[in-house]
Amino acid sequence: MSNFVQSLRLWFAPERIREDGDTPDYRFSLANERTFLAWLRTALALIGGGFAVDQFLPDLRWAWRIGLALALLAAGVLCSLRAVNHWVRCERAMRRGEDLPASRFPTFLGLAVAVVALAMVVVVLFGWEG
Repeated sequence: MSNFVQSLRLWFAPERIREDGDTPDYRFSLANERTFLAWLRTALALIGGGFAVDQFLPDLRWAWRIGLALALLAAGVLCSLRAVNHWVRCERAMRRGEDLPASRFPTFLGLAVAVVALAMVVVVLFGWEG
């Protein structure tokens, strides 16, 4: 738990990362930042998709519409939080000369998006009103 708390503190004081280990080649830090930005773009797309389902599918049964919208919004929130956490963990690993951290999050996110997509296939095949 202390490792999580320490990582969480670095979210709000990223300059403290410099106290740990050696400075990596700046290209690796910039690549880590680009990955962070890609995760944020993914989060924004998921959030936008959640709002789109809620706003632009009014004929969809309420439970389907809200369920799909909330699933996309939750995935977007988790993705944005995970982006920060992953950036910090990778930056620390590079400074320490350690392997980059492995993560199951891409698998979980991919499965969540697949479940929402399959639900949308069911909606399209069997109609909006269910």
